[in-house]
Amino acid sequence: MLLFFMAACAPQAELVKTRTDMNDLREDVKTMKGRVQEMQRREQDLQKRIDALDTGAKGASETQKALADYGARADQLAMDIQLLQGKLEENNFRMSELGQKLDDRGVKLAELSARVEELEKKTSGTGAAVTGQTVTAKPAEAKTIEPSDAYRQAKSDYDKGNFELALAGFQYYVEHFPGTSQTDKAQYWIGECYYSLKVFNKSIAAFSKVIKEYPKSDKVAGAKLKIGLSYLNERNPAKAKEYLQRVIKEHPGTTEAKIAKDRLAKIK
Repeated sequence: MLLFFMAACAPQAELVKTRTDMNDLREDVKTMKGRVQEMQRREQDLQKRIDALDTGAKGASETQKALADYGARADQLAMDIQLLQGKLEENNFRMSELGQKLDDRGVKLAELSARVEELEKKTSGTGAAVTGQTVTAKPAEAKTIEPSDAYRQAKSDYDKGNFELALAGFQYYVEHFPGTSQTDKAQYWIGECYYSLKVFNKSIAAFSKVIKEYPKSDKVAGAKLKIGLSYLNERNPAKAKEYLQRVIKEHPGTTEAKIAKDRLAKIK
């Protein structure tokens, strides 16, 4: 029993360390996002100054030098933003990996705790104490798949075009691993599976669930966009416009907003 408790302590320590790493990484990502936004504002200000100088240049040499200087500074700022965004993407990827490790260790810890409780119940019975017999407790069966493996397999099926298989995999993930780091993404991919299968009423329901249950997810903008596109496929331009306009208004500057603007322009 002592060895079993010692084994159970290892995942707990790993869990604490992973949570600490996740918190540190979240702070780094938050700081870097702020820096990117600030640098983007500076880039926009510089561009406005360049445009103003360009308009009133009229061949003056000092103005031309200032224009060249501003242009060089704008180019350097754009490069700095690009590098920072690359680092931000790398940190987001690392955070996703850490989140999945945290999910796996949390599940293992829960399973070990359940096994400990079962052993305690079976070894604390009065019958064993009276007869002196050894009680052999059968451990609770562990899950056959970890959260990260379940998500990875479902995504692999989706990428291969096996949408029905992927749908079952993502639904399994949402059902068996609620509240983990990839649950919001799994719910989003359920919507994508239905969208790819052209079952648009169910894709709308799945994407709506992302918006309602995971409002802070980075998949919310994509979910709103796909709801709009689903309504377009269902020949409901009014609802399509509503959601495409929401993407543009609520998520400005994103890739989703650009796509929404383009699709909105094509709706008659």
